[in-house]
Amino acid sequence: MEPFERYRPIIDDFEAFLAACERPLGSAVRVNTIKATPEQAMAALDVESVGYEQADWDPRVLRLETDSPGSTWASFHGFTHGQEEVSVIPPLVLDPEPGERVWDACAAPGSKATQLAALIDDRGTVVANDNNLGRLSALRFNAERLGATSLAVTNDDARNYSLQPFDFDEFDRALVDVPCSCEGTIRKNPDALDEWSMGHVRSIAGIQTGILRRAVQATRTGGTVVYSTCTFAPEENEAVVDRVLAREDCEVVPFDLALEHDSGLTEWDEETYDPSLAEAARIYPHQNDTGGFFVAKLEVTG
Repeated sequence: MEPFERYRPIIDDFEAFLAACERPLGSAVRVNTIKATPEQAMAALDVESVGYEQADWDPRVLRLETDSPGSTWASFHGFTHGQEEVSVIPPLVLDPEPGERVWDACAAPGSKATQLAALIDDRGTVVANDNNLGRLSALRFNAERLGATSLAVTNDDARNYSLQPFDFDEFDRALVDVPCSCEGTIRKNPDALDEWSMGHVRSIAGIQTGILRRAVQATRTGGTVVYSTCTFAPEENEAVVDRVLAREDCEVVPFDLALEHDSGLTEWDEETYDPSLAEAARIYPHQNDTGGFFVAKLEVTG
């Protein structure tokens, strides 16, 4: 937990934060509304005598009393999909509508891409991209199991993404859930900090910046881009968005979030960020008994 010490000044009740990071994370699933309602999914779990608790902030999130959420009948038949509770948030913040063209820049293994398909009622297009060819098989498998027929899967570097294969030249919305240092996954991946270094944090921030810039460029004026990570590092969160704000035509906009969270930072380590980054959200494990996440919502202005 040593790398987390640098966050002591910005996290209220830091000891509770550390204690939460040391507790294992429970199992959660998202109800796949392409195939089932929450009531139907819960009925299927009842038949198998799998205990669950419906999240009070979203009825489509179920906390299961099992260590194998993917082994249930409901999962096999696509009624549910194993997904960390806070991982559900970025697509909800993006809030796509049926008929829209949506880009998931870093989509594999497909949890958020298939959630986006469900949010548009599988009517429209979700372009699910990932630069790792080996991970695309999992994405395709999940799309088929969950019945997400609106997905188009591509394999490309999101920083230089081309819309040439499509009959349109811009997206309505884009989700940029980038590869990161994964500090916020410590509860399910206890070895997440084993290879942690500031060098890695700084190097991956450059990649994140490139992906977010391309997402803004590829989204229509008035469209929405959501940037998210599962890490606490300001260098990968606010600093990345701040750099993109200075280089692209976009602005940070507020959004509602039912879960307890902190505001985004406007200063860190003798650096200052755009004041609008206070509208971003930092979710810490001790606040809602979840993993950690960062989410910022941007509107493309030109």
